[in-house]
Amino acid sequence: MPPILYSYRRCPYAMRARMALKYSGIEVEHREIEFRNKPPSMLLVSPKGTVPVLCVDDLVLDQSLDIMHWALEQSDPDGWMGFEEEASRVWIEKNDGPFKVLLDQYKYPNRFPDLLQEDVLNSAIDLMLKPMESKLQSSNYLLANKISLADVALFPFIRQFAAVDPQKFEGLPFDSLKKWLNQHLESELFNSVMEKHPTWIDTAEKTGR
Repeated sequence: MPPILYSYRRCPYAMRARMALKYSGIEVEHREIEFRNKPPSMLLVSPKGTVPVLCVDDLVLDQSLDIMHWALEQSDPDGWMGFEEEASRVWIEKNDGPFKVLLDQYKYPNRFPDLLQEDVLNSAIDLMLKPMESKLQSSNYLLANKISLADVALFPFIRQFAAVDPQKFEGLPFDSLKKWLNQHLESELFNSVMEKHPTWIDTAEKTGR
């Protein structure tokens, strides 16, 4: 029986997990959820109710980075993990922590009426976009001239940020960052994990799997 992956197509956490699983050649049973009607089988194994969730026999992984690391431990043909671990960790922690906060503030301004959109954008530029641009001016990817775990872990969030206001993002003076983003957007790997799946509905038989 293949591993079961509970996912949501547009969730950046689920995106990076799917990319790592696909890259590692791991076949999964994909269960696309609907947030307003989460399947009981998912909540049974991961009560926190967020995606992605990977079930491998008795092992349950419900953090996207744990899923990525598990997948790469099974197979890492192009050496995504073959770079300085500390540098990778710093990029990912900055992305998953303060940048994710700014991303939510930028994407959902109605939830943060006291914040000025321009201030949020400028904070995101200083925190993440400018440092990424600087790094990508000297190498094709964040840690070297080849793709690594850090690139894939950050890409879905930069994609989401750029999509909030594509015209404004396009006007920013970050040509290297835009090139990096477009490489991912146009990649076979990314497009292969963005196929649409029907919403998973539990049956009495499969709820107990």
